[in-house]
Amino acid sequence: MKIVILESLGISDTEFNLITKPLADHGHELIAYTDGKLDDDTLKTRIKDADIIVIANTPLSGEVIDAAENLKYISVAFTGFNHIDLDKCQEKGIKVSNAAGYSTNSVAEITFGLIISLLRNIVPLEAVTRSGGTKDGYRQLDLKGKTLGIIGTGDIGGAVAKLGLAFGCKVIAYNRSEKPDLISKGVEYKSLDDVLKNSDIVTLHTPLTPETQHLIDKDKLALMKTSSLLINTAVGPIVDNDALAQALRNGTIAGAGLDRVDMEPPVPADYPILDAPNTVLLPHIGFATEEAMVRRAEITFENIVKWEKGEQENTVL
Repeated sequence: MKIVILESLGISDTEFNLITKPLADHGHELIAYTDGKLDDDTLKTRIKDADIIVIANTPLSGEVIDAAENLKYISVAFTGFNHIDLDKCQEKGIKVSNAAGYSTNSVAEITFGLIISLLRNIVPLEAVTRSGGTKDGYRQLDLKGKTLGIIGTGDIGGAVAKLGLAFGCKVIAYNRSEKPDLISKGVEYKSLDDVLKNSDIVTLHTPLTPETQHLIDKDKLALMKTSSLLINTAVGPIVDNDALAQALRNGTIAGAGLDRVDMEPPVPADYPILDAPNTVLLPHIGFATEEAMVRRAEITFENIVKWEKGEQENTVL
């Protein structure tokens, strides 16, 4: 079969060759594109006669999928899959798997990087130190003893909960279903509004669905403590980011740490959150450790091996 990898997976050629060796040894033709050309016309040309494609977080429209006359399987080198036209895949009988779990710990770790950066004013104080200043005028706050509110306790939210407990936080959470394992460790489940009202730090770990888009809007932000922090390492549009920028300017909440906003970077210069106070912004790096990139590639190509054997894993469709 012809396997077309449409974008770089962020690993070395040596790692790529090692991970894909079982497929090459089985007689599959692998073609990997790493030139960054991901417009629809280019994608159509490159997947026209592919049996299997690998794609990360580049949007894959129904129109592009229609151009792939032989396409049978898509292995998504990403946890999310809302950037792929699944209705079209369903229509054409194309199976889809994702790379679930490759960045669970990586995203959980960056969540606490953002939290501690805000509590200790690390970003502004780094600049102050370089200009000959001191810590005077900047607050320094402990993480231990704070109430950490987690919205969404899937794999990543669960990992964040366990780290929060290890830091000495009281951990409360909102999720559609309660997780007995987390409850046994001391996590308390509450309603969404109660989590927002009672948390010193609210961190978001839900997928983007019609129900979660702008889940955190002006009214929900108004429920939070004026001293609280909002962290988003999940998906940007879970938050109404214009409302968040206004809430930060008005002092409705004290700060925000964001690895995700409404679009992938680069962010336009006039994007409102850029001028909001007490905000740490990152260009979507939570998933992108070197170790996670290797795990992602391993899962992505193992998905193909399993699908070929009739044992599809990480099934999306």
